[in-house]
Amino acid sequence: MAEIKKVTACLLIVGDEVLSGRTKDANLAFLGMELNEIGIRMSECRVVPDEEDVIVAAINEVRARYDYIFTTGGIGPTHDDITAACVAKAFGVELHRHPEAVEIFLEHYAPKDMNETRWKMAETPIGADLIHNPVSRPPGFKMENVYVMAGIPRVMQGMFGTFKDTLEGGDKLLSRTIPTHAKEGDMGKPLKELQKNHPDVEIGSYPFFQANGGTGVRIALRHPDMARIDEVAEDVIALIHDLGEEVVDEG
Repeated sequence: MAEIKKVTACLLIVGDEVLSGRTKDANLAFLGMELNEIGIRMSECRVVPDEEDVIVAAINEVRARYDYIFTTGGIGPTHDDITAACVAKAFGVELHRHPEAVEIFLEHYAPKDMNETRWKMAETPIGADLIHNPVSRPPGFKMENVYVMAGIPRVMQGMFGTFKDTLEGGDKLLSRTIPTHAKEGDMGKPLKELQKNHPDVEIGSYPFFQANGGTGVRIALRHPDMARIDEVAEDVIALIHDLGEEVVDEG
């Protein structure tokens, strides 16, 4: 069997407002699905506070571990928007007013209207490339494998769309789900053994609850080769039958 090309990503969500529950993140689900389409696996997500040391440490840790890092939040004009400064510190460079960002702002504001807070949104680490913002103008930026974007979902999605086609993915994960009324507790041990016997296939177990009061579990199989998934699915179905249950319709 050919070696699987695995390309990984991590999302860093920056913001006290997410940690406090005041803001509900919608970016992880979007990015996870978009990246999976091009063969990039979202392997980790962290939510970090608006604290410089925490953000810098997180950036340096994950950029060494994963192929792509995406950050959302903390690039606005206020005092607690510190993501750009933290990325600069993580890479050991200074901030500067990016020439292209300056042009973007001066296309829409007279120089006399460019106050300190607006100029802050034109600052990037030295050496960064801009990520253009087709929604609300203030850009994000890319520093090596770190992509820095806005936290507002509509803006983030617009930014992501400008560079998605430049990302290099690996083998796309395919999936198959097998629902059954077998109890998750009864399936735990045999599923563990099944995973041991098929380490190349991701096997997940997820309970479900029906409107009529019925319960069950979905066994999810993931692998780049559907034929391989189908092979393991036969073992899962046999396991379900051994427990005296059947594959069912979740509806």
